[in-house]
Amino acid sequence: MAKKTQNTRAKQIAAVGISAAVAAALAGCGSGRTDEGGSGAGLVVGTTDKIFSLDPAAAYDNGSLLVENQIYSYLLNFAPGDTTPAPDAAEKCAFTAPTVYTCTIKPGLKFANGNPLTAKSVKFSFDRMVSINDANGPASLLGNLDKTDLVDDLTVAFTLKVANDQTFPAVLPTQAGPIVDEKVFPADRVATDEEVVAAKGYSGPYTIASYDKNKLVEYQANGDYQGILGTPKNTKVSTKYYATSDNLKLDLQKGAIDVGYRSFTPTDIDSLRADSKVKVTDGPGGELRYIVFNLNTMPGETPEQKLAVRKAIASSVDREALATGVYKGTFQPAYGFVPAGMAGAAEPLKDIYGAKPDKAAAAKFLADAGVATPVTLNLQYNPDHYGSSSSEEYAAVKSQLEASGLFKVNLQSTEWVTYQKERATDGYPLYQLGWFPDFPDADNYLTPFFAPNNFLQSHFENPGISAQLTAEATEADPAKRVEILKKVQTDLAQNFLPTLPLLSGKQVAVSTPGVSGVDETLDGSFKFRFTVLSK
Repeated sequence: MAKKTQNTRAKQIAAVGISAAVAAALAGCGSGRTDEGGSGAGLVVGTTDKIFSLDPAAAYDNGSLLVENQIYSYLLNFAPGDTTPAPDAAEKCAFTAPTVYTCTIKPGLKFANGNPLTAKSVKFSFDRMVSINDANGPASLLGNLDKTDLVDDLTVAFTLKVANDQTFPAVLPTQAGPIVDEKVFPADRVATDEEVVAAKGYSGPYTIASYDKNKLVEYQANGDYQGILGTPKNTKVSTKYYATSDNLKLDLQKGAIDVGYRSFTPTDIDSLRADSKVKVTDGPGGELRYIVFNLNTMPGETPEQKLAVRKAIASSVDREALATGVYKGTFQPAYGFVPAGMAGAAEPLKDIYGAKPDKAAAAKFLADAGVATPVTLNLQYNPDHYGSSSSEEYAAVKSQLEASGLFKVNLQSTEWVTYQKERATDGYPLYQLGWFPDFPDADNYLTPFFAPNNFLQSHFENPGISAQLTAEATEADPAKRVEILKKVQTDLAQNFLPTLPLLSGKQVAVSTPGVSGVDETLDGSFKFRFTVLSK
């Protein structure tokens, strides 16, 4: 499969979300504490998320995002507790024409290595992101960006392909937006983690003091940072990586680490809520778990038969059983493409296919299209990226589908690094993905999935859906925009069904006594910031 290109999305508003990740990593030895340095030092965060890359051009996952949030600055970012983009490295940003968004950068900024951060750095960062267009990176977020021009030493102008883009300001704080040093980052390739650590071509609130990938990363406060995240409350923070949530939970209960963030099993969370030695903090929802259909390789001889198979699957799964039986209520059934509670959310899958399995409806879809049963489904899932409950979840999905008598499911699992590569090269006819949004807007659950050249690379494209996505993303009237958002979801559910939403969930973090600030960072921006944490 060819790499993603940006010009195929000229009619679309860019908003591609994070391939949601709850990744298991290699466990480090010892507690990982760095308590030297006196008051305010040595806070330790534990996680099972895996770092894919420190180079923003190749980083499109939550494990990498956790690091990016600490070491990179952005033109605009989200202040803790807020979901409105505000100046970070920028002094101000505004539309200066319907297709031109202009940002003025704060004077005197510099990278952690001492090099100046100027408008040239910003232009380089965005040009590089689009040019490299790494298959595992977030370049598709910039699908509506036509070009980036230097106005002067402190000013850049983004020319957009589609006017009145309501989402572009919110794209700037995403994984497509970190500003990198043009003097140390290669323009035409992805930098290795070792190169990023050594060159210090970043300018966020922290620098990396030591780096043992997916084992232990130690951070030191960056005194030159002048952005919206403020002065770090802890001068030193470490991130310790765990292979499983079992050890993460154990270290929290022993007080060996201070905060655990992603990903605990439902059983872990139930247990930790009852443990007086720790505090469980819930943040706004937004996570979506779903099945992707590769429209080229999934079962069915014709597009009509393939659609019938998708509809029959939609009529056979029991989301409520997954939410309660597997996830013990930590997830909720998802009957729409946008999670409930967000402006524009709808539940067309419940209306069309029902809240409970309907074998008769599923059989009719297949019979009407001339599909012989049982249909063999090769369904792939990932055991180390979306939490250990994925195995139980997909075993349940297999059981539900086969209980209808209409399907024979070959269930296979692959670890994340291989999974990412194989799914992007038509390796899987049906496969699991999860999603955390780049920014809190319904469009971020639609355009990334269903626009031409979508990040799923599922081969779905439809001019009518594309037109509706453009219409919602450029509609300034909130009420009219909600109407369009609901209509496009109904159209997708009834006539196309390129993905099958299953579950939606919320953010959860666990901390030990004396730690504060966790609630400040668990907000609708879905960015976990170390700057607000203290003990």
